[in-house]
Amino acid sequence: MSAVAPTVAARAGIDNKWLVASSIGVGAMMGSIDSSIVNVALPHIRGSVGATIEEITWVSTAYIIAMVIVMPLTAFLGSFFGQKRVYMASLALFVGGSALCGMAHSLTALVLFRTIQGLGAGALQPTQQAILRQTFPLEEQGMAMATLGMVLMFGPAIGPTLGGWLTDNYSWQWIFYINLPIGILGLFMVLEFVHEPEDIRRANHERAEAHKKDLDWQGVMLISVGAASLQYVLEEGQRNDWFQSNEISFFAFLAGATLAAFVVRELTAPAPVVNLRLFKERTFMAGTVIGGVQFAVLMSSMFLMPVFMQEILGFDATQSGLMLMPRAFVMMALMPVIGRLYNRLRPAALIGAGVLFIAAGCFQLSRVTTATSFRDLLLPMITTGIGFAAMFVPLTTVALSRIPRAQLTDAAGMNSFFRQIGGSIGITVFATLLTRFATQARASVGWHVSALRPEAMMQLGAMQHRALGLGFGTASRHAAMMFMNGRVAVQGIVLAFEKSFLLQGVCFLAILPLLWFLWSARSVDGLATGESVE
Repeated sequence: MSAVAPTVAARAGIDNKWLVASSIGVGAMMGSIDSSIVNVALPHIRGSVGATIEEITWVSTAYIIAMVIVMPLTAFLGSFFGQKRVYMASLALFVGGSALCGMAHSLTALVLFRTIQGLGAGALQPTQQAILRQTFPLEEQGMAMATLGMVLMFGPAIGPTLGGWLTDNYSWQWIFYINLPIGILGLFMVLEFVHEPEDIRRANHERAEAHKKDLDWQGVMLISVGAASLQYVLEEGQRNDWFQSNEISFFAFLAGATLAAFVVRELTAPAPVVNLRLFKERTFMAGTVIGGVQFAVLMSSMFLMPVFMQEILGFDATQSGLMLMPRAFVMMALMPVIGRLYNRLRPAALIGAGVLFIAAGCFQLSRVTTATSFRDLLLPMITTGIGFAAMFVPLTTVALSRIPRAQLTDAAGMNSFFRQIGGSIGITVFATLLTRFATQARASVGWHVSALRPEAMMQLGAMQHRALGLGFGTASRHAAMMFMNGRVAVQGIVLAFEKSFLLQGVCFLAILPLLWFLWSARSVDGLATGESVE
């Protein structure tokens, strides 16, 4: 099967490309804000619907599971209904799900409506990337992806602060209702300004005819069950003590079996629902793997930093959110610059520089202590912000640079899927390692706190004297020992954070060899041929 590839000159003739980018940007902004705005309101939602801490996590889990199911199937749906229609239907489903979430009065209803919202969100990001790359000429695609990146970073930058303000001043329902005017505006703009290219329409029609002759229902079922099971294991494994739980063990086995069967099925099916042969293209393979690692570290950092600031440094939720904003704003400010540099430098060089900046920021964070201040954290946030900006634009662009236009939605869907799974794996792995590191560090520190060490006994004596001054009387010795035990626990946790941040930096340095697969890629190489990847 081959796709008709128009010339660069023809694609450059699109005169409303920035209106297309603006239309797509509205949906991207709404999705990025929603990904971070809900978490700050979970305590209020829990009280409103009468849920336990364990139960309320399903508000987030259901959304993410639904989203990862749809991502790889985006191109399949687009071949039947058209790329523009799928995007608009997904946006409408997201908006409708948001309205229903705001009206929910029970946990069951809220989880169901969040699932609907997630099903809508799953197709948005892959379709956004494909539409932008099909709209902009080759020499401007770096700038187009930089624009999308700025919008995607806007959500994490303001989401927590906006969510807290809406919850405190109005109610938690407004974190969902705020999507309605934005989503309706986005629908109107896409309807008016986004038009599906004729060559893409013909290619989708050809693919739909092939699917109708031999519809790959097995592939649809296998990827749906496999992706949902894997995401459930990643979301719930830590809370259920991993494989000590029969439930987690069952879903882990189910995920492994169904995903393995899915790979076999897709490589042998006459009309596969997901084109796994795209991974034969080494630039796409390397870019997708690096993107997964990037999101693993980014999402785990966004998880670790607030925990460290609130549990160790005593920051409140607002201060923690403000501390994360400099990184997002640095990324937003630098992405247009990186977009312009994309056509002048090799993508691998920009990505390599980004890796080194992120690793440097992680190593700076690995020296945190209980005395770390807001100012001490500012430099690592800025450093990692520079790194993520240097990586995001060229990595997102070069990963799809050699994919034919007709297969862009397929490739973008798999790329987004691996990023989402990478982010979930990052949070899961580092949450587990943090607990393990803390246990080990506490035991190591506690080993040195004994009656045989004069300095330890001096500190215990000083604490006992303080306890006497506070009125503990005969219980001062016991109180001092409790204070000492608390200090040992805190130091153990700090050492665990230090080790976790250090490991994040090492993980990033480990992906440097993969840049070899990207070194030959140039910013204007991709989409120059209509050959399908078979």
